[in-house]
Amino acid sequence: MAKFNKKKGSELPAINTSALPDIVFMLLFFFMVATVMRDTDPLVRQTLPYADQVEKLDKKDLVMYIYAGKPNPRYQQTMGTEARIQLNDNFAEVTDIQQFIYAERETKREELIPFLTTALKVDHETNMGLVSDIKMELRKAEALKINYTTRSGKASQNFD
Repeated sequence: MAKFNKKKGSELPAINTSALPDIVFMLLFFFMVATVMRDTDPLVRQTLPYADQVEKLDKKDLVMYIYAGKPNPRYQQTMGTEARIQLNDNFAEVTDIQQFIYAERETKREELIPFLTTALKVDHETNMGLVSDIKMELRKAEALKINYTTRSGKASQNFD
């Protein structure tokens, strides 16, 4: 019978790192594809009010956002300090809302249009008259599903 000799004092072989760059690039591509970038940059101040009863939206891709509030400090010199409306990445007037709704509907498939929701992200210090004007323009555009974006908490916190 043959004898098996044990090698004493031998070192472990070096770890093969030739596949390491492939793994790093695979991870890089995965995170590049899976990461969602912010759609719009907020041009107006967004301190959302608190609400007692809050529900999450199911499909955020079917939501059209209208922002309202005072312009951020870097835009106040050109836009003033009164509450303004932001549609996508631009300041807008109340009369531009209908055209915005129609343009957003054009980007969606026809069977999804009845499920579109308009989300109002309104700063808690914004005048309610502006919100009423926005709602009136949404009625004219037949965008009747409206969502008010809020923070969860007690509604009494709005007055602190």
